[in-house]
Amino acid sequence: MSRLPKVMDKDSIRRALMRIAHEILEKNKGMDDLCIIGIRTRGAVLAERINDCIKEIEGAPLPVGVLDITLYRDDLTLVSTQPIVHETRIDFDINNKKVILVDDVLFTGRTIRAALDALIDFGRPSNIQLAVLIDRGHRELPIRADYVGKNIPTAFEENVKVVLEGTDKGVEQVVIEKRKNT
Repeated sequence: MSRLPKVMDKDSIRRALMRIAHEILEKNKGMDDLCIIGIRTRGAVLAERINDCIKEIEGAPLPVGVLDITLYRDDLTLVSTQPIVHETRIDFDINNKKVILVDDVLFTGRTIRAALDALIDFGRPSNIQLAVLIDRGHRELPIRADYVGKNIPTAFEENVKVVLEGTDKGVEQVVIEKRKNT
């Protein structure tokens, strides 16, 4: 893959997450009945960071969970014959709560569809809102984010790579990469 210019650096990621936190609080008129659930792996990291921003703004954190969607994917058989299932950790009641679902990149919408299916197995929220760091377009399903860190127009044959401290090696950033074999 040949690398294209950096789209976001560590500081712009931090600013985007702080803006998303402010927008979440504004839209929901505070923290009442809110919780945050991140889609494993990078969505979970971003959910924790958004919660840190909310704690900085409001002085108190929200309940935060982690959702593994492996068994809900519609491409499960294409991904692996032996998929690795990780822990889902939602140790609070989501019934009648406003759930902020968090992921790193919104692309076709299939990951979010799987996450919605998985989430409903844990309860019946009053509503579910979607926060993403990057919206790159190319939807295959009618899904849109309520909160977006950055919209990045991409070609279908490009990859958006999010690198986060704590989960990835390298400098924290978002870059667009060209795929060699498309």
